[in-house]
Amino acid sequence: MSALITPELVALDADLGTDKHNVIRALAQRVADSGRATDLDALVADALAREEVSATGLPGGLAIPHCRTSGVDEPVVAFARLSPSVDFGAKDGPADLAFLIGAPAGGDATHLTILTKLARALARPEFGRKLRETDSAEEAARTILDAVSDAPAATPSPAPAAAPEAAPAKKRSLVAVTACPTGIAHTYMAAEALQAAAARAGVEIAVETQGSAGATPLAAEVIAKADAAIFAVDVGVRDRARFAGKPLISSGVKRPIDDADAMIAEALAAAEDPNAARVESGRSESSESSSAATESWGGRTRRILMTGVSYMIPFVAAGGLLIALSFLLGGYDITDVYGAVMVDSTITNLPDVQALGLEHALFDSGLAVYLGALFFVIGKTAFMLFIPALAGYIAYAIADRPGIAPGFIMGALAANLFGVVNADGVPAPATGFLGAIAGGVLAGVIAHWVSGWRVPSWARGLMPVLVIPLVTSILAGLVMIVVLGKPINWLMERLTDGLAALDGTSAVALGAVLGLMMAFDMGGPLNKVAYSFAATGVGAAALAADAPELRIMAAVMLSGMVPPIALALATVVRPQLFTTAEHENGKAGWLLGASFITEGAIPFAAGDPMRVIPAIMVGSAVTGGLSQLFEVGVRAPHGGIFVLFAVTNVLGYLIALAAGVIVGAGTVIALKSIGRTPVPAAAAS
Repeated sequence: MSALITPELVALDADLGTDKHNVIRALAQRVADSGRATDLDALVADALAREEVSATGLPGGLAIPHCRTSGVDEPVVAFARLSPSVDFGAKDGPADLAFLIGAPAGGDATHLTILTKLARALARPEFGRKLRETDSAEEAARTILDAVSDAPAATPSPAPAAAPEAAPAKKRSLVAVTACPTGIAHTYMAAEALQAAAARAGVEIAVETQGSAGATPLAAEVIAKADAAIFAVDVGVRDRARFAGKPLISSGVKRPIDDADAMIAEALAAAEDPNAARVESGRSESSESSSAATESWGGRTRRILMTGVSYMIPFVAAGGLLIALSFLLGGYDITDVYGAVMVDSTITNLPDVQALGLEHALFDSGLAVYLGALFFVIGKTAFMLFIPALAGYIAYAIADRPGIAPGFIMGALAANLFGVVNADGVPAPATGFLGAIAGGVLAGVIAHWVSGWRVPSWARGLMPVLVIPLVTSILAGLVMIVVLGKPINWLMERLTDGLAALDGTSAVALGAVLGLMMAFDMGGPLNKVAYSFAATGVGAAALAADAPELRIMAAVMLSGMVPPIALALATVVRPQLFTTAEHENGKAGWLLGASFITEGAIPFAAGDPMRVIPAIMVGSAVTGGLSQLFEVGVRAPHGGIFVLFAVTNVLGYLIALAAGVIVGAGTVIALKSIGRTPVPAAAAS
């Protein structure tokens, strides 16, 4: 493996531009010039994308832009001592020491351990002092390499011996979890900062770093004796229920780096406060109420539903694209013969296209039909699992792991996965995605309740593997079948009939409303409601050549593509209305929008919401309405222009998209031009 850093990757007293985007690009270019980048554009894009998640500026004039990326094959660090310094978002001012850290997307634990040691070294003042004083690129590289080779993992300071003349209470102890989205730098720097602050306060602390190199879970006895817990995370805490009932101080992963002493003090105060917020799933009533107080009902509901949807989407995406490919290869008639082709044919004994009556097979090819049949089977299998996945992970969001199995079972009941029919072939009521939501919530609530039962110590091991899934499946299953099955089935039938009856003005109005929802909060609750409605509809219409659900999916996808592309176009048409940072975001907006990533518009909306949000809502509404008017359909729930093979009426698809982009760009330009002095194109944001 190459050295993590070499003198060629060091720049001392370098002017790399006036904003962090320029610095990141310059450091990435240095990596490429040294032959260490396999894809410069990917490295830059991934580093900038990580920067959008949260700023990487740290106290003490440090900046650590970092990412996991396909742009490098092995870990690499590029370092610059900046002159002038550049703002990376730290509270105490701009950074004069910048480290671009790149880890390969598939990096193993060895790679990530090296980067972990570097992250810990950054927390030590003497490390920064050496880099500021050196005049040699070779010495700077050697300082960084020495830190990687020699930096020991920080451990909690040992408790001082008790004074013989005093008999104080047992020494207070804390546990903490740190985690950031990439798990490379902030995770370990936050841990280092908490450990140092705890040592200063004379408190024992054990920190679990849930990073990309994996995590070593804290021992149960360590958690049990802790007086309070600190969660400094930007992502979910794995196995959170281990800390149930502990007084809790929670924050983003950057707060300990900025203010670890205050967090230690807050945790110690919480340990003495009977009304302090506590980790949920605790068995006492006060634990439950205190936890609930930390999150609103609306926020909790959104988190629960979005957890289920986020786990469901890959099933829908894979299934939809595979079925679309199967229709491309074998024609829509493949639905009549896929079983015979799969069972009776092999790669060396291809099916007879003419004998099967497949008039629309690609090139009348037996190979195309064979692959099309296999793709259909795989895709349909994925679709069969998306409703169970939705219910299972809704239950998981409520009850953690004990809720997964009962949730999947409720989802299978909602989809009638067993294929239950009576003697006349009439199937049992299938409640679809509405049943999955209801069943997932029901399973999660019951599992959460059962997990709080007080049981003898000998029975605790049976709870998660036997008692909770059994009791929850029985209770929730009976409610689903006996109480909720027929009413929800009736509601689903009315919804399906209503969608089928949409035509003309009503369909256009629905498309416009969906467009407004997609653009209003760009990945937020309304956006996700519209998308979830459309994506689950694609699953319900998996076998149809044409269906209103497919047209709804097209309206939602096209409307979601409009905001980033419209804003990217606006930065080109009237560049003087946008800052340098917005120009950079605009460059990325073309691809983000084309890929159906609506969140690409968020940086623009965050800087000027009163002008940007109404403008993109207008553009998306136009596109959604036109999509319904032209009866555009799409079988894939994601992919943007890269799934045109799954689109019906491609011309209408492109016209609707172009119209909304032009209207959105024109509107945002008009609104930004009213009562506002244009900013220089080179101005910093």
